[in-house]
Amino acid sequence: MTSVPPEHHRHLLNVVDVEATCWDGQPPPGAVSEIIEVGLTVVDLANGERIARHGILVRPERSTVSAFCTELTGLTQDEVAGGVPFAEACRILREEHAGRARTWASWGDYDRKQFERQCAAPGAGYPFGRTHINAKAVFTASHGLRRRPGMAQALDVAGLPLEGRHHRGEDDAWNIAALVLHMAGRGDWPEDPREEPSGR
Repeated sequence: MTSVPPEHHRHLLNVVDVEATCWDGQPPPGAVSEIIEVGLTVVDLANGERIARHGILVRPERSTVSAFCTELTGLTQDEVAGGVPFAEACRILREEHAGRARTWASWGDYDRKQFERQCAAPGAGYPFGRTHINAKAVFTASHGLRRRPGMAQALDVAGLPLEGRHHRGEDDAWNIAALVLHMAGRGDWPEDPREEPSGR
């Protein structure tokens, strides 16, 4: 994808979804949940379209992919073992996908918190700016729902198809981006918080 002039980043939104090592129950002794895939879809809010999709496989260092995790995500230990280190994934997000220049969104706060946890360790600089939007919260308010829905349920509510495989980061980011455009079409997606007047 060609580079985008900095002044145009305000029109672009990075929609991010991560998959992480997980278990049916407690993790094995010494293991911690780690990101194994970062899915990213770029949304052009000015033109109302999804313009790029990416998937980054990440090699875990303190855990392995369980059978439960493979059943959920389709990812295997062999696949993620060929991925990049987490610090390199963060560099890719910063340098190749303008992670710090663009507002980013995810379905809920899990993805943001997972990045914050892993970036607390030395060697991996946080790849995003301060402006994060919880798309699940926006969708819940947009549709007047009593409970915050999962992504697949939200697609049903919006009358949108589930494209690809649920619980694959690249596919989930693509679907969440469709929900973002759905909300924008309803006039409910927030304007870029970075452009709000000071004092608000």
